[in-house]
Amino acid sequence: MKKTSFCFIIPLFCFLFWIGSGSEAFSQAPIAPELIQDDPIVAALDKLYKLDLFEKGYAKINYPKNPKYHFAIDSIPHYDDLIYEARLAKLDALSPFDLEYNPYVQGYINMYTMRRREQVSRMMALSQYYFPMFEEMLDKYNLPLELKYLAICESALNPMAKSRSAAMGLWQFMYPTGKMFGLQVTSYVDERCDPYKSTQAACEYFQYLYGLFGDWQMVLAAYNGGPGTVNKAIRRSGGKKTYWEIRPYLPTETQGYVPAFIAVNYIMNYTSEHNIQTAIPKKIFLEVDTVVVKHQLSFDQISSMLNITDDELQYLNPSYRKRVIPVISGEPSFLTLPSDKIATFINNEANIYNFQKPDVLSIDVIASQEIKRIHVVKKGEGLAVIAKKYGCTVSDIKSWNGITSNTISAGKKLTIYAHDKKPGEKKVIVPANNSAPVVTTAKNTETSTDGFKLYTVKKGDSLYKIAERNNTTVDEIKRLNNFGVNYNLLPGKVIKINAL
Repeated sequence: MKKTSFCFIIPLFCFLFWIGSGSEAFSQAPIAPELIQDDPIVAALDKLYKLDLFEKGYAKINYPKNPKYHFAIDSIPHYDDLIYEARLAKLDALSPFDLEYNPYVQGYINMYTMRRREQVSRMMALSQYYFPMFEEMLDKYNLPLELKYLAICESALNPMAKSRSAAMGLWQFMYPTGKMFGLQVTSYVDERCDPYKSTQAACEYFQYLYGLFGDWQMVLAAYNGGPGTVNKAIRRSGGKKTYWEIRPYLPTETQGYVPAFIAVNYIMNYTSEHNIQTAIPKKIFLEVDTVVVKHQLSFDQISSMLNITDDELQYLNPSYRKRVIPVISGEPSFLTLPSDKIATFINNEANIYNFQKPDVLSIDVIASQEIKRIHVVKKGEGLAVIAKKYGCTVSDIKSWNGITSNTISAGKKLTIYAHDKKPGEKKVIVPANNSAPVVTTAKNTETSTDGFKLYTVKKGDSLYKIAERNNTTVDEIKRLNNFGVNYNLLPGKVIKINAL
C-alpha cells in the first residue's frame, strides 16, 4: 500500500510541476529578435536616388565614343580573384594605405560592380564637382589624396546626407566633433554641410588622428568609430596595433569600413573594366563661382530673379538649412551659383535683395541676430516643450547637441540658438503697388490694407496656427500669397491674410 501510494504521488507531482512551469512559459510574451541594421554605406548610396543632380534624368549616361573595352551596354563583367588581387596590388604600390585584397573587400567590390552600378555612375558624376576641391585641400594639408574616397564611404558624395545617428554632410560630422574643428551649427546654417568648410575640418581631423595612431588604416577606423573605440579595441586585442589585428574587436559598422574604403579605391580606378560609365552632372567644379551676400536673401528671391531652381540652389549651397542666407554683421555670407549667373547677380543685386514673394517687399531696419543660449533642462521638461519655448524644432535641438534619443534628463545643459529681436524693432513694409510704405513694430504685427491684412510671422507660427487665429484657411493663405510646395515661413516674414 505504501509503495503504491508513493509511486502515484511522484508522477502526479512531476505532472503538476510540468503544467505549472509550462503555463508560465506560455504566458510570457515572445521576445522579438534584434533587428539587423542597414549597412550605412549602402544606405548612403540609396539616398542618391532622391537627388536631382544629373542632366536629363537619372538614366542619362555619358557613353564614350571610343571605349577602352567593347562591352555590350548591359554587360556586367566579372573577373577571377587573381585579377582583383593584381589590380589592388598595383594601386597599393602607389598608396600609403594597405590596399590588400581579401573576402571582406571582395564583398564590397561585388556590391559596387554588380548591385549598385547605377549609384556608382552617379558618384562618378558628382566626383567631377567635389574631387578637385578635395584634392586641393588634401594637398594643402600634405595628406594622401586617396582620402578623397572616404567621402564616398561616408555620404556617397551627397552634401545633405544625414545618418541615423545625426551625422551630417559630405564627411558625416557629428555635432560635437564638428564643433571641435570649428564647424558652426545654428538655426539657419549647418557648416557640416558646407563642402569647403567641412573638407577643411576633415583634413584637420585626419591630421589629428594620424598624430594619435601613426597608421592610416587605424585613422580610417578611428574616423568612423571614434578614437576611443579604436583604443578599446587595441586593449581588448592585447595591445595589437594594426587594423586587421584589432578588427574582430571593433563594432560591426567599423569592421566593414576599411574594406569598403579599399573597394571604393578599386572601383573608382577600374570603372571602365566593369563597364560602368559616368552620369552627366548638372554642374562640375569649374562651372560654379561664389559671391558675397550683403543682405539676407531667400532662395525664393534668387530663383525668381535668376531663373534657377530651388533644388539646384540647395545643392550648390547645402549649408543653408531653411533656404535662407542670413547675414550677420562682421561675418561674410557666401552664395554659390553657376558661373553664367554670377554677372547677372552682380548687375541686378539691388533688385534681387528687394524682390520677395508674394507681392510684398519687407526690409528689416534692424536685423535680428541669432544668440547662443544655454538651457538647463528642468524636471518633467521634454524636447518638444523646450523647442516651443525657443521657437525652433526638436530636430534642431538634437542636431545642436548631438542627441539621438527623444528623451532628455533633468539637469542636462543644452545649447540653443534663438533669434533675438529688440522690443519696438521697426520693419518697413512696401506693397507692390508702390503705395505709401507701412511702418510696423514687433508689437504691431497686423495692418489692414486693400481688403487684406499684412501679418508678420512670429516664432513658432505655422500656416495652420495663423489660419486658426484669423478665421481663414491654410489653402486661402497659400492662394493669397502664391505659396508653392517649398514656401518658407520664417520669423519676420510678412504675408497677406483676408481681412474680416
